[in-house]
Amino acid sequence: MNIGIISDTHDNAEATERATEIFQEEGVEIVLHCGDFVAPLMVPYFETFELHGVLGNNDGDVANLQAAFDSLGSESQLHGRFADLEFDGLSFAALHGESKAEVEAVAAGETYDFVCYGHHHQREHSETGRTTVLNPGAHFLTKSDDDRTVAIVDTRSESVRFRSVLE
Repeated sequence: MNIGIISDTHDNAEATERATEIFQEEGVEIVLHCGDFVAPLMVPYFETFELHGVLGNNDGDVANLQAAFDSLGSESQLHGRFADLEFDGLSFAALHGESKAEVEAVAAGETYDFVCYGHHHQREHSETGRTTVLNPGAHFLTKSDDDRTVAIVDTRSESVRFRSVLE
């Protein structure tokens, strides 16, 4: 199974639309959004996927974000500030990750196969013990075009690939 990881869409409709096209090309079934949708209008772009999201520091309209998630159907869920998920036998933690120390602490606990976060607008793929730490990149105020990416996790091979929304 392929899982799409995205974060920090910040109302960038063009990048979000391209991200969903990439996810469709890659056969993604589930999308994990690590926060900073910003406006609820970003949620419907993911209507063809099972969407799991966490709140970021710029997600202030929580009631309408929740309503947008509710309109997607029963499989999609807005999890609050932290999500503890399992897909295809692999465990995933998702958080926005304003505090890198918090991300590092969750990863160091080696409770999860994947710890996914956003906020820093810079992609990351690293290992902490048995845990893969993953920041998919961002679509607003990025440091470079290299970080305008999404990640695809293949649960069969436990591999991670990045794809640019600029391609």
